[in-house]
Amino acid sequence: MTQMTEVIIHAARLGNVEVLQELIRQQVDLNSRDTKGYTPLIIACYNNQFAAAKLLLESGADVNAQDNGGNTALMGVAFKGYKDIAEILIQHGANLNLQHGNGGTALMFAAMFGRNEVLKLLLDKGADPTLLDVRGLSVCDLAAQQGNEAAIAILTN
Repeated sequence: MTQMTEVIIHAARLGNVEVLQELIRQQVDLNSRDTKGYTPLIIACYNNQFAAAKLLLESGADVNAQDNGGNTALMGVAFKGYKDIAEILIQHGANLNLQHGNGGTALMFAAMFGRNEVLKLLLDKGADPTLLDVRGLSVCDLAAQQGNEAAIAILTN
């Protein structure tokens, strides 16, 4: 990993917009990856850095970049429950139905971790509730496993 990759990833993690703006001016690769495949956008989103995520998206970061496990920024915010960042990712063309290495989707993460506001948003924007993970489980199955009755109600209405 290059030093500039380390710097941009660190700035994204901290939400340091000024440093990110300077790196963008220097034309540092916005889609560079650390050893786990995380891009600055994935890191900014996972760490709830809305302004940094917005800047990276507006500057051309790949909204659908996947880490080494196939996880996207949208999956990360669905897991964490950051609805405002999910909205901006969707506005910038995030693929709602990408599946990671085990077949999980952002919708599945939202259901499994009780992020029901994100679950509603993803459904409203067109996420496919019929997709199955590698075990053949649906988002409804995963919500049931976690006892997320509210998600089941959202999914079945």
